[in-house]
Amino acid sequence: MIDQQIDIETKDGRTTTFITHPERGGPFPVILFYMDAPAIREELRDMARRLGTAGYYVMLPNLYYRSGVMELGPLPADPEAPERKRMFALMNSIDIPLVMEDTRALLAYADGQKAANTRIVGAVGYCMSGRYAVNVATQFADRAKAAASIYGTHLATDQADSPHLAAQKTKAELYFACAETDIYAPMEIIEKVREGMKGSRNEVEIYPGTHHGFAFPKRPVYNRDAAERHWERLLALYRRNLQA
Repeated sequence: MIDQQIDIETKDGRTTTFITHPERGGPFPVILFYMDAPAIREELRDMARRLGTAGYYVMLPNLYYRSGVMELGPLPADPEAPERKRMFALMNSIDIPLVMEDTRALLAYADGQKAANTRIVGAVGYCMSGRYAVNVATQFADRAKAAASIYGTHLATDQADSPHLAAQKTKAELYFACAETDIYAPMEIIEKVREGMKGSRNEVEIYPGTHHGFAFPKRPVYNRDAAERHWERLLALYRRNLQA
């Protein structure tokens, strides 16, 4: 595997981006891997590497670069802790239009890389970034073939770019993995997503006995069986859709 971390020019500055892909073969379909609210860390780099070993050019960008922040470090469990309040402020400092601008810059960079095939693109987003992954499928519909939201938040809003409306706007296959217990994406929101996906090949799956964050090995709520199921679903999604 080849790993590199580089600064990619965007409209608003430079986003430090971790890139990983196989050493041999290629060019490889591009997968945009969007971080969750606690920001870039080795846990996410390891997950990106796992995707890359399956034959993809994986890009993990720092979405907080506009604030001059990349890694937040350990976060206390107390929601009132200053570190957590800072995290939520950073999370609220970005939105779908900003991240789609960043995505345009990421793909422009990848266009010039021999190892990347930017005609075939997939996306995955965890937590706050589930909505970003789904919007890749709708806003880059000419090249995005598959997108996954893993316990995503803000999945059903009154905005035109709400993920629950995405089935009408893309031919990409969409997958929503949802925790059974999730204060950030309660069941009434998931039902709206299910309703929006009716009549399409897209899937909304509830993972029994899980909580928000179940796929991250370093979280107290980590659920090994559910995490491995999410990898199975994710890799199958990409195998079906990201073929040259």
